[in-house]
Amino acid sequence: MTRSATKERVQAMRVSWTNEVGPNLEGRFVLYWMTAFRRTTWNYALERATELASGLRKPLLIVETLRSGVRWASDRHHAFVLQGMADNRAACEARNVRYYPFVEFQPGDGLALVTALAAHCCAVVSDDFPIKSFTNDALQVARRVGVRMERVDSNGLLPMRAADRVFPTAYAFRRILQRALPDHLPDTPKANPLARLGLPRLRGLPRDVTRRWPPATSRLLAADPARLARLPVNHAVGPVDTVGGPSAARETLKSFAKRELGSYPEIRNHPDADGTSGLSPYLHFGHISVHEVFQELAKVDGWSPTNLSDRATGKREGWWGMSQAAEAFLDQLVTWREVGLNMCCHSEDYDVYDSLPDWAKATLAQHATDRRQYVYSLKELDQCGTHDALWNAAQLQLVREGRMHNYLRMLWGKKILEWSASPQDALDVMIELNNKYALDGQDPNSYSGIFWVLGRYDRPWGPQRPIFGKVRYMSSENTARKLKLRQYMEHYGSQERCPPCTL
Repeated sequence: MTRSATKERVQAMRVSWTNEVGPNLEGRFVLYWMTAFRRTTWNYALERATELASGLRKPLLIVETLRSGVRWASDRHHAFVLQGMADNRAACEARNVRYYPFVEFQPGDGLALVTALAAHCCAVVSDDFPIKSFTNDALQVARRVGVRMERVDSNGLLPMRAADRVFPTAYAFRRILQRALPDHLPDTPKANPLARLGLPRLRGLPRDVTRRWPPATSRLLAADPARLARLPVNHAVGPVDTVGGPSAARETLKSFAKRELGSYPEIRNHPDADGTSGLSPYLHFGHISVHEVFQELAKVDGWSPTNLSDRATGKREGWWGMSQAAEAFLDQLVTWREVGLNMCCHSEDYDVYDSLPDWAKATLAQHATDRRQYVYSLKELDQCGTHDALWNAAQLQLVREGRMHNYLRMLWGKKILEWSASPQDALDVMIELNNKYALDGQDPNSYSGIFWVLGRYDRPWGPQRPIFGKVRYMSSENTARKLKLRQYMEHYGSQERCPPCTL
């Protein structure tokens, strides 16, 4: 079977061969290894797996794995993912597709399970998510298996490899988007790739595999505290009220499109209004697709592809031919989210200090020895132990809820830079606190936000200031004057320090 004969609808530039082995035509099933796009809808990777299974007339097996014992794994992140796994199990049962949810009690067992199952399959399809841990896991398995293994990009509206270089600014990337997206927008993933498949049913799996690596129980998928306590993760970072999973993601999308979208440009920066979409964690864990979000937005706005401008100016407004509110939201959803995907896809150093623009490194180095009025340790910052009530409130929201208001997240990072002994230390602290607590941590988009604090995607600003040099400066005083914060501070500013937690 040739690649061109099996790719069908999935765009060729979204499919990457991870090894040079051919498919095993005698295998029992096609294996979809779900790790990043944790949904059964609007998913190019799942669609690719169904195409292979249909072409070979073989059953489809979906294996969703969850790693434990790795940095930043916690009850918070695991509970959110487990709630999504419960959704996916129900969706697969409704379509008579075999689904195997697996949660590691021993680090590395997930890779071992997939490797063992690959010995019985025709081909392996996996998710192409440009974060190092995901890429390294996929390459490890690809070296072990004796069948074709592919990774499929279902991250953004624009395939990651449609652009062949890293873009230094959102403006430069927006121009590329505006030139390229008209060719890609018509080719969306299937809303439900499991519908009307007509594939043979996989009757069972090898007993030696299921005994050694049993599937997650219903109690574990319900994020039962007693079951979470047995996992090798950080139990000090507990679950939050935000419910994970595709069902909750879809409800969040519809609520935002109906209630908050119309006033998005006016209220999104004001913490009191809490007018952001709330979709970031669902996009990060793959519980919802950017294509589904875009389609819902287009439906609410009455948009059609004929509205697109034929001029790629790189401007934030006017190109989509949508309302001002929709275009403001799309600039966050598409431009800023996908410029992060672009960086992580094309640069292995996306999380390294030296990846900053030369001008930013030069000006921060010039001011590295400037006197700091305050220098706080990681522990003090973690526990909201600063003199700044607004910063403490933002950190408390992060610790309590796994999220932080978008505008305050920028201020949060700028103050960490101001209060750290060096910009390198500031970067380490931002990455640690964000990835430890935020539901959307360890994401290309969150790395973009962290590095923006230090100058990535920005330009030099004058006049030069102590510590910051030409890097953009922000202060709590100016932020408090510009934003509506009274209710926010009443809610998050009443506690001077965050609850003690284990570092």
